[in-house]
Amino acid sequence: SFAYFTIKDRLPQILTRVIDTLHRHKNEFFEEHGEKGVEAEKRAISFLSKLRNELQTDKPVTPLEDELPDAALWNQYLDYQRNLPNGNGEPSWFQSPWLYVECYMYRRIHAALAQNPPIDNFDVFKEGKAQNFFESQEAIIALCTYFQELLKNIKDLDEKQLQEEFFKLLQVSLWGNKCDLSFSAGEDSSQKSSPLQSLENMIPYILVNDMEKAWSLLVNAKKNRKEGSNVRVDIILDNAGFELVSDLVLADFLLSSKLADEVHFHGKSIPWYVSDTTKHDFNWTIKQLGSANHMWMSRCGINWEGNLKKGVWVFRDHMFWTLPHDFSSMSEVAPDLYAELQKSNLLLFKGDLNYRKLTGDRKWECSVPFHQALNKFHPAPLCSLRTLKSDTQVGLKPGQGEQIQASEPEWMVSGKYGVVQFD
Repeated sequence: SFAYFTIKDRLPQILTRVIDTLHRHKNEFFEEHGEKGVEAEKRAISFLSKLRNELQTDKPVTPLEDELPDAALWNQYLDYQRNLPNGNGEPSWFQSPWLYVECYMYRRIHAALAQNPPIDNFDVFKEGKAQNFFESQEAIIALCTYFQELLKNIKDLDEKQLQEEFFKLLQVSLWGNKCDLSFSAGEDSSQKSSPLQSLENMIPYILVNDMEKAWSLLVNAKKNRKEGSNVRVDIILDNAGFELVSDLVLADFLLSSKLADEVHFHGKSIPWYVSDTTKHDFNWTIKQLGSANHMWMSRCGINWEGNLKKGVWVFRDHMFWTLPHDFSSMSEVAPDLYAELQKSNLLLFKGDLNYRKLTGDRKWECSVPFHQALNKFHPAPLCSLRTLKSDTQVGLKPGQGEQIQASEPEWMVSGKYGVVQFD
């Protein structure tokens, strides 16, 4: 399965790159922290080399030994995996659920640094995320330019025209999800061309297209809004770089078109899945845009900093997003986060990992209803924007999956197809 290929080939590659990144920063650690920095780098590397060896030789998954706040939850989850009635007792790298061991690897990478001050705040994936941002410059300029031109006459657009723009920016945000560094094991995955030119041609590749449903939900929320209450949209972010910019443009559109009064962004509290957005990435991206020497890029960045200052945009991170649990256990494991999401009118879940956690990452029949796969996870109406990069997909018409499978065996993992799936 694709899971096997991921654990066998992609994850060791990612670990090798992480080790290499630490090697390359040795002098920097020395300049900043002296011998202590170099010692910490050596310890982190030996920890990661050991991890790579455990992975490649299918060793049992071991409990976390660090003192980080989520360690107890991880170790409880290991016990849960050990006691699964259909499991084989001791979870190990090749004998356990893909979602679990993949998340576990990223948590161990985090531990390798967190346990080794003074380099404990070093993000081993930061360079790759920055590179993706800079290499996607042309696409970012095209998108910011398009959007700033749109804002000039947004007040004159009728409902039909607004809807068209909403659909456009939703699709840009959907296809922005192709730029995923964990998928390419860190290889270049930047967005080179203008993201707006090819949207028409991409429509046939959206296997489930519920854009209309998301639109009517927002329009009705706006019409039925009570005095003093706000329409709120939450975006559960995926990758930094171009994808994040496409999400920010969508969020700005929601405010500027008055479809929403506030947007809450949810990011990761630790570096995760190579390119996932942390608070640092979020703030860094907006600063980069604000200080760019391109008029429309900097206009976007400056406006967005204003949105954060005014509190109409809020960035939140929560430990739950970097746990191995799927979302159906959120109300139990993180009731505070679940309660927060219940305040929203619409939740937009970006990307493949969120989709896997929404659906429990199971080998569903493709025609199983999305609602069923969510397994009672329903804090608020939700919509998944995801390009397919793993072999879990639900909510297709009967026969639709088989039909594509016949001509394209790799359809579920190539990133070529997408869904805008509403529940």
